[in-house]
Amino acid sequence: MSLSRRMFAKEFKEAAGWRLELGASVAEVARACEVNPNVLHRWRRELREYVVKAFPGEGRSRTEGSRIAELERKVGRQAMEIDFLRRCLQRIEEQRRLQALTIRTSSSRTLTKKCARRA
Repeated sequence: MSLSRRMFAKEFKEAAGWRLELGASVAEVARACEVNPNVLHRWRRELREYVVKAFPGEGRSRTEGSRIAELERKVGRQAMEIDFLRRCLQRIEEQRRLQALTIRTSSSRTLTKKCARRA
């Protein structure tokens, strides 16, 4: 499974950069934003150099990316549950078939014995 790059909205990057400018520590902001401190240093540098033109990309909001990841995990869990239940159903069907066969053979043996006794 390949790792995809996370994308952050311009507003998210600006907010993190301004928190750094207001005196918050890099480690504190990095933990709060769940990003690497090196990324924060880069964002702060871009914000200082380009101000208004910083972060021209179309990044997705943080909540959108986490929501997608959450839904993908849920789909994965449901697929595993479906596979598990499918295997359980197959076993139950096999057991029912075996029981049906054993009941038929035992009942036919009983019938044969009863007919032999009468004759």
